[in-house]
Amino acid sequence: MTVNDILKCITEVAPLQWQESYDNAGLQVGDLNAEAHKALVCLDITEEIVDEAIAKDCDVIVSHHPLIFKGLKHLTPTNYIERAVMKAIKHDIAMLSMHTNLDNSHLGVSRILAERLGLKDLHVLQPLENQLKKVVVYAPLSAAETVRKAMFEAGAGCIGNYDSCSFNAQGQGTFKANGEAHPYVGEIRKVHFEDEVRIETVVPKHALNQVLAAMLKVHPYEEVAYDVFALENEFQQAGAGMVGELENPMEEIDFLQLVSVTLSSPCLRHSALTGRKIKKVALCGGSGSPFMGDALRQKADAYLTADIKYHDFFIPEGRILLVDGGHFETEQFTKELIRGLIQKKFPTFAAVIAETNTNSVHYFVRIIK
Repeated sequence: MTVNDILKCITEVAPLQWQESYDNAGLQVGDLNAEAHKALVCLDITEEIVDEAIAKDCDVIVSHHPLIFKGLKHLTPTNYIERAVMKAIKHDIAMLSMHTNLDNSHLGVSRILAERLGLKDLHVLQPLENQLKKVVVYAPLSAAETVRKAMFEAGAGCIGNYDSCSFNAQGQGTFKANGEAHPYVGEIRKVHFEDEVRIETVVPKHALNQVLAAMLKVHPYEEVAYDVFALENEFQQAGAGMVGELENPMEEIDFLQLVSVTLSSPCLRHSALTGRKIKKVALCGGSGSPFMGDALRQKADAYLTADIKYHDFFIPEGRILLVDGGHFETEQFTKELIRGLIQKKFPTFAAVIAETNTNSVHYFVRIIK
């Protein structure tokens, strides 16, 4: 298998089109066509991570956070980024990063965190916008089912927990073939009336080209009549954060204890206790402060995220328990997520989780005697 095979198996769940504009997800270093034999999975790439990859004979590193966010003007041993890149190139190690595209996947970073906390009935906290298209195509009655099936198999027709969704209406289409045409039905230079089906279905923007290609491949007409419309509907299969519910309500202190144990965190920052029990929980792995308003609108009892600024702890005003669990801590399960995606697609491929601790934040716990 190749480096590109690894990239594809992850981007099936988290397309690169879902990454934020500031991000640099995807291939960081190496050749997509290079053979891959063993992958090291990590949260961050450091020199120590590259050393671990070398020691374990890994020719691919798959990280959550990209090593390279900005363009490199030179490769000199002046900082850890350039040194890590140089060492990876020297040892023919490719680097892949699945960052905000995996954050924005409904099967991504926030979901695995929610599952570790035992939350049920999960849905995306802030769905992505401008991610949906509607495709309308006209097919003869005899070919309608074949065309629908091809589009569904290519990724069309998914709405929430339903797939194969479409609307179909029968009518008559007209056309007249000129002398250069090779019509499927009808006669040259004569207006033809054909009983057709108007097929309408929803398509995620990242799957549009493959859906259109699949439709055109099986459609019998020489010239296919179809339309593509942009939709303003929210895309519930992608977006920031997750919302779910605990099986049983719990006291706030017990919830904080659950978070601390689950994240193996020695320290949690949180807003003032509200005095209410926790049932509905919103969360966002990593820096999720911008989505606090979404958690409030969803009427969550608690919002767990990281990198919360001092003044943001004033915002809840007793409406929600705001918890900062730490950036590394709330994203640490991403390593298991990435390895699971690789092993599900390639069961015999060696993907190992890095043993090197890359958490850049250290804690000092004062001992009271």
